[in-house]
Amino acid sequence: MYLLGASGHGKVIAEIAEANDSTIEGFIDEDKSKKMLLGYNVIHEFPKQPVELIVSIGNNTIRKKIVGKTKGVSYQTLIHPKTYISQRAVIAEGTVIMAGVSINSCATIGRHCIINTNASVDHDCIIGDYVHISPNAALAGNVTVGEGTHIGIGACVIQGIKIGKWCTIGAGAVIIKDVSDGATVVGNPGRIIK
Repeated sequence: MYLLGASGHGKVIAEIAEANDSTIEGFIDEDKSKKMLLGYNVIHEFPKQPVELIVSIGNNTIRKKIVGKTKGVSYQTLIHPKTYISQRAVIAEGTVIMAGVSINSCATIGRHCIINTNASVDHDCIIGDYVHISPNAALAGNVTVGEGTHIGIGACVIQGIKIGKWCTIGAGAVIIKDVSDGATVVGNPGRIIK
């Protein structure tokens, strides 16, 4: 497997792969000054043969663009062994789940998501593609999060809330009302600032 993105986020994903005894062929990164990361070679073009890949870039917009233009790739899913994932949860391809995460019964996690360290996704949540749920964020039951949304570190979302596509939920925000597409919400209680 290759990791696309030789960055800090890539380091964490590499260690998850190692914890799962996955074989890492190396990193792919367009920055030609990068040669090695964590002892793995960094290459600057896609290998010619079909590859297994994880996009190890934290930015949701960039991750979606990369997936849209890569062909002949088998996207992998990585789950840190120190997580709790319900047997009834569904995790789509390309998603990475960090250490300490809890995903409860009947939650659905979309493609190429990041569920970051110690985040909690409760029962029946629906998480769209390219979402990033930051460390220590907590989603109560029946929350829906639209494509590309970023839930900031330590944010809390009460049960039944619907958050639209491509929103930004600020660090520590407390979301008690639905959020429309493209909004930026901060504070406790959460208020729209954009």
